[in-house]
Amino acid sequence: MQSLRENLAAVRERIARSAERARRDPAEITLLAVTKIFPAAAIQEAYELGLRDFGENYVQEFEGKAPAVGGLAGARFHLIGHLQSNKAKRAAELFQAIQTVDSAKLARRLDEAGQALEVMLEVKVSEEEAKHGADPAALPGILDALRGCRNLRLAGLMTMPPWSGDREASRPYFRRLRELAEQHGLRGLSMGMSHDLETAIEEGATCVRVGTALFGKRKKA
Repeated sequence: MQSLRENLAAVRERIARSAERARRDPAEITLLAVTKIFPAAAIQEAYELGLRDFGENYVQEFEGKAPAVGGLAGARFHLIGHLQSNKAKRAAELFQAIQTVDSAKLARRLDEAGQALEVMLEVKVSEEEAKHGADPAALPGILDALRGCRNLRLAGLMTMPPWSGDREASRPYFRRLRELAEQHGLRGLSMGMSHDLETAIEEGATCVRVGTALFGKRKKA
């Protein structure tokens, strides 16, 4: 607990300093604790320290944790990994927010599940083959489809830039996402991780997805 407490204080200080440099209110930036590969106990520990938003990458993995954390009052679970349309119904049952909608088809599948969901549209702003997301040119059509979904509330855009140890390397991608959001009248921007959250906040992030800086390096089985 002490280690996580100290890490959380350090991350919050980084957010506050970055917001100050950007002349922004740190209260408008959501800290999303990324708990993929960590057990339900890590979520419970973070919850006890005041965190309320948690990010998971895989429907099946979170399905195993949900019974232990589903009763945490006020906790919100966000899917931040790629979602196949055939898993949309189960994802809608498990999560309060889906940040990786990347097609009109997926939006409709989520809407058909009948659950009230906050969603973000994932946009691919790099040429990296491994990255998921909608092509920027496809945004108008997907946004139209999303806005026609009765059960979905569109919160904004999300992206994942190519990995780099230099946080400045992420800036053009974050800036591009902000420009796209402005073009389409959207405010929410989910971008930035442990290594580049400062750059993301300077470019307008309203949600930063932080795992390693909070919980340490993930040890895959």
